[in-house]
Formats: sequence, C-alpha cells, structure tokens
Amino acid sequence: MAQFADLPIELLPLILSFVPNPLNHTKTCLVNKIFYQYAGPKLYERISIYSWHKRAKERVILLFVSLAMKRYEDVGRWVRRLEIRDFPKSLSPTISLEPSPPSSSSSSPPESIDITTLITTALSNCPHLRSCTWTRDGSLSTEILLALQTHCKELEELEINGHSGGGNYDARTLVGFKELRKVRLIMPGVGVAGRLREWIGGMTEGRLKHLTLVCKLSPLISDTLLERLSPHLRSLEHFSITGCPKVTERGIIAVLEKNENGIVGLGLEGLSVKFHMPTFRSACLQHGFLRRLCTLTLTVHHQVPLEEWTTNVNDILSSTQLSHSESPLVHPSSSPSSSSSSSFASVSPPPLESFHIYSPTTFFEPSTSTSLFFHNLVSVHHATLKKISIHRMLIGMEVIERICRTCEELEELVVVVERGNVGGLPQLASRCLSRAKRLRIVHVNYPLEARTRRVLQGSYSRNPHHLGDDDGQEDDDEDEDHGDNGDDMEENEDENEDEDGDGGVDGEGDGIDLFRPVLLPPDALAIVQKCPATLEQFGCNTRVWKIQKRAEVDETGKVVGIRRELVRYDSLDIPEAFLVVRT
Repeated sequence: MAQFADLPIELLPLILSFVPNPLNHTKTCLVNKIFYQYAGPKLYERISIYSWHKRAKERVILLFVSLAMKRYEDVGRWVRRLEIRDFPKSLSPTISLEPSPPSSSSSSPPESIDITTLITTALSNCPHLRSCTWTRDGSLSTEILLALQTHCKELEELEINGHSGGGNYDARTLVGFKELRKVRLIMPGVGVAGRLREWIGGMTEGRLKHLTLVCKLSPLISDTLLERLSPHLRSLEHFSITGCPKVTERGIIAVLEKNENGIVGLGLEGLSVKFHMPTFRSACLQHGFLRRLCTLTLTVHHQVPLEEWTTNVNDILSSTQLSHSESPLVHPSSSPSSSSSSSFASVSPPPLESFHIYSPTTFFEPSTSTSLFFHNLVSVHHATLKKISIHRMLIGMEVIERICRTCEELEELVVVVERGNVGGLPQLASRCLSRAKRLRIVHVNYPLEARTRRVLQGSYSRNPHHLGDDDGQEDDDEDEDHGDNGDDMEENEDENEDEDGDGGVDGEGDGIDLFRPVLLPPDALAIVQKCPATLEQFGCNTRVWKIQKRAEVDETGKVVGIRRELVRYDSLDIPEAFLVVRT
C-alpha cells in the first residue's frame, strides 16, 4: 500500500499550503529536515505581535533577540511581513540577557545590549522584508527607520505611528523611503504632516499605489494639504482618509482630479460635516473619477439630510443618470442640491465589489431612504458585489433578503438587525442568508440595552475572539485594532453570559435570547446550520467563530455526512467586522 512517504517531494509545498493556520507549522517543522526546509519559510513569513497576545511586550524583545543571532540568519531571510503593534514603552535603553552556553557564545548577542542596536541588528538580518508595521507610539526611532532603508531593500509597505515628536524619530528620515507602494500613517503629527509633500513628492514616480491617513479629529490633514499632495498621487489606486474634520469635498476632488487611471479603492470616513455630497457627485459624474472603483467606504453623519445624501451616492454609483423627475429614489421633498443629472452623459457603473457604510456616532433607524438606497445599490451592482458591510444603520429584513437573493457573488455580509424582529436571527438565516450561495463570512450586530450599547458605538475588539464590556478605551497609537490590556478579555466572557441569566426575552422560533449581548455557541451553531455550506466564519456582536467541517462516517468507514462545528477564531488577521474605524 502506498504511504505518505512515497509521494514525490515536489508535492510537499502544495500539501503544506493547505495548513489553515501558519502557527501550525511549528509542528510540521519538527517532522524532519525536509519538512523544515519547506514549512520554515511559511512559519516565519509573517511575524505579528498584537497587544492582546500574552506577554506581548516580552515577546517582542525575544523576537528581536532571536532575529539578531547569527544562528537564526535563515529565519531572518524568511521574514516577509513584520507587524509590531505592541512594545514596552518603559523599557530601559539596555537589556541584560542570560549568558549563552560556551558552545554557542560566538553566535549569541552579548549579555547586555542596547535595545536600538538589538533591533537594527535584527532588521539587518531580514533582507527580504516587504511589509513593516510599527504602530506603538514612542517605540519607533530614527535608527530603526534608517535600518529599514539600509538593509530592507525590498520593502514595499510601511505602516507607522505618525507621532514623530517628543524624542521619537526625526520626520525628515521618512524622505529616504522612495520605493514604497503602500503607506499607512496613524495619527500623523505636525512633523510628519509637514513632511508629507516632500516625502511623497520624492518617491519614484508612479510607485505609490496605496495611501491611508488615519487621524482622530486632527486639524493637520486639511483640504490645502491634500491639494498640495495631489500632483504626486497621479498613480494612486487606493486612497483612504479617516478622522479629518478639516477635509471636505474640495480636498478629495483635488486628489481624484489629478489621478490618471481612476481610483480603485476609496475610503472617506469621519470627514467634515460640511462635506458637500452634491458637489462631489457632480464632479464624479462629470469627470468619471470613480469609473474603476471596486471598494468604497463611507460614513454618514446625522447632521446630513439622509435622503439627499443617499440620492447623491446612488447617482454616483448608478449606471444611467436619470433626470430629477425620473429618479425612483427622489422624493417630492428632496432639496434642490440633488437636482437634475440629465446634463451628464450616461456612464457605465463602476465594477463595485465591496461597499462599506457606517455612522460614526449613533444608530440610524430603519427608513425609506436607506431601504431605497440599498435596493438601488444591489440593482446596479448585483453582478459584482462580493462584500457589503453596514454598521450602526438598521435595515429591514426585506432589504437583507434582497441583498442575499440578488447579489450572486456575495461572499461577506455585515449587517445590523433590529432586536425585536419576529423570529430574530433564525429568521435572518433561513429567510436571507440561506439564499446567498457563495457566502463565506457573516457578522450580525443588533442594538443592546444601554449598559452594552456603548460597546457597539465606541469600541472594537482587541481580542478577535471576544470583546468585553471594558473595551471602550482606545489607544492613541493605534487606529482600529488594539489597546494596552488585551489579556483580560477572556475573563469577561463568563461575566457577560452570567449576568444576563434568564432575564432576557426569548426570540421566537429557536428560543434565542436576543437581549443577550453575547450569542451562546449552541445558538450560533443553530443559525449556522441554516446558512449555506460555503460559510467559513460567523460572528454576532462581540463574538466571532470559525466554522469547521468534520466528516461523519458509519461503522464501515463510509462518509455519510458532513458536520459543522464552531471553533475558536485563530487567524492572524482581525475579523473585518472589528476593523471599523469609529471616530
């Protein structure tokens, strides 16, 4: 009988590619030297340290100690993506290491070493690093940036904290990064904002494709700054800007106007309440700014007339521009600002694949405007939409049903449902989700009592498996991911489940307690069973599970069925539903 060892070695990389979690390669590396040769690069290709990891601050030091050692030079050459999202701020300039065994003293760091020297030495051993994330405020230095420029010649992506003052790095150092394709700045300070034009303008022409600016109500990023940057963003494909109340349609139009090929991904989140959507709409239709748009993220303020706003966005995304009197979405009370688009020629709709919308403050209740908005959206883009994400905006079950029934390519869906709906979540699954035949990821949010409402309105997960009630504080050095204290998230799980007790009101159908802030696994599994077999991940409010399939066999060993189970979410990536930047 043929055995696994009889397979040609050329098949091993393909077999290892099916290991779902890269961390599992810690075991495959131990099989033998041949396995280590192929599994090692997969294990160390991406190294990520998040604040919720146990002993994260200790791990980051041990990581750089290992990468700095000559004996681990091979490991350094395997690293392609390095994510440092936590770092000990109060660390002394030098650390003491335990003495190494005499046999290995020649390849070990000294017993006492400068932290900066340790990190720069480690980076010098990572010549093939392509992506570096370093978001911890106060932990990035000029020496580290120079080491990246000197030793990591293949670096294409850089995500850093933009606070360069107070003894951190010198913002002028950033000008040395000339070959980047993707830049993401978190909370850019005065120094970095002042160097943006020089930095981006000095990059190799046509190289920069992704630019993301994430702020927290910062006045530093303004229309004027974007207008100055725009001549250097001609080849930009993805542009995202968040938390910049001084940015209006003027700055965004300036960036899009100079773009040569058309933007592919656009994110406009938490911008000025004076952002005039009718003007933006007119510019987009007149010049075809969004003709290649695949991904769109928008926030809508409560101060903005919702009916007017949705009408203008629908016009931007629609295939045929109708006159004011012909549009099925226009109500008699519509303001003149959304008047006739008949002066514009008909254009093809953008190939929209991902649409994300949310309110940065409070919930939007169900309304005719939002229902018409989504009906129009799926009518135009049903053939291309793969992902729809809706936060803090309640929509009716009939709207969700149409989305699932009409969008044949739909793979990811994040929605907010009303807690009091008859049938609740089971009805959502059987009536809506079951119709989406390609669905892979589902996350459902629903409003809670006042004591837990703040979780939905102002906080997000630092632990992707569970979000406790004490997650409301953000860390200034991170945009949407993490805080300082992620180890206690699991302890809150039992509290959330116990404090509700039996005092909730059961929803009809499956007896699911819709007042419970955290859906219990048996209830979640009951919903998953009603969903398509393609579903891989399910979440509700602050919980996320991975769906695992197991074959059921009879006494003869014949497969008689497939059983779905909920298991702990263990991916290195944060669930998309928790990546909402809520300003």
